[in-house]
Amino acid sequence: MSRSVALDWARDGPDWPHAQHSRFVQAAGLRWHVQHFTGPAPDAPCMLLLHGTGASTHSWRDLAPLLAKRYQVIAPDLPGHAFTGLPPGGVGSPQLTLPGMAAALKGLLQALGQQPARVVGHSAGAAIAVRMCLDGLIHPQRLSGLNAALLPLGGLAGAVFSPAAKLMASVPMVPRLFAWRAGEPAVLQRLLQSTGSTLDPAGTALYRRLVTCPAHATGALGMMANWDLPTLATDLPRLAVPLDLLVGSWDRTVPPEQAQRVWARLSAAARGHLTVLDRLGHLAHEEDPARVADDLLDAEQVA
Repeated sequence: MSRSVALDWARDGPDWPHAQHSRFVQAAGLRWHVQHFTGPAPDAPCMLLLHGTGASTHSWRDLAPLLAKRYQVIAPDLPGHAFTGLPPGGVGSPQLTLPGMAAALKGLLQALGQQPARVVGHSAGAAIAVRMCLDGLIHPQRLSGLNAALLPLGGLAGAVFSPAAKLMASVPMVPRLFAWRAGEPAVLQRLLQSTGSTLDPAGTALYRRLVTCPAHATGALGMMANWDLPTLATDLPRLAVPLDLLVGSWDRTVPPEQAQRVWARLSAAARGHLTVLDRLGHLAHEEDPARVADDLLDAEQVA
């Protein structure tokens, strides 16, 4: 089996990317792991970074310092992921639903005394950012979605995905078996290749530490089991905040053509910029952080 049920900061934290920027915060009934990059000045605007399902703050390891040249950057581990604890109630907790996670993040921002001017979400993190805006929990000037997962899966996959994830997450042995199996190098390599991205050895090693942790696997499965993208898709026309979409042309997780379907649902006021990141996959911000940082920062200059 895997080396430990859960990540432990005393053991796993010292060599975690940007551990010097980490802190733990109690908010909304959770113990959050948060990284805070102070930015160029004490009054610099705040940018909130929200990772996707199964990831953590590590996914921003190279991008966050680049964005911190202009912003103070807040990057939490989502509930049940990495060093942030699973909500009370486990995989059935309302805090693992899309509205519940949005509300929990609002509680975290209140505890931190932060009101983000920009929010960047990767994959499912973009869905949380949009939900927070739709529910009036945050009022940023701009949203950015990196390979944003904003629409439900179609066909048979959409019909069975959430129930299957809920079943797997509810059986205690399943996350342990997943973590044990994912510890095999060939299995992890296939998982990463399925994103359409190519990571360096350091990035691969960090994902290995996550996927071999049963507690992290439980959090990721619980998040997938409780997601409600059909309702979000229905609500997209109400979004009033400009949304920029950065789309990896080689993304094999969220089909690149989905961005056009999202665009068709948005009001004119919410259509920011649509940028295709040629030859990058689902983890584009880890493959080429400098390019993604440039695109994120350039978008506000031409808005």
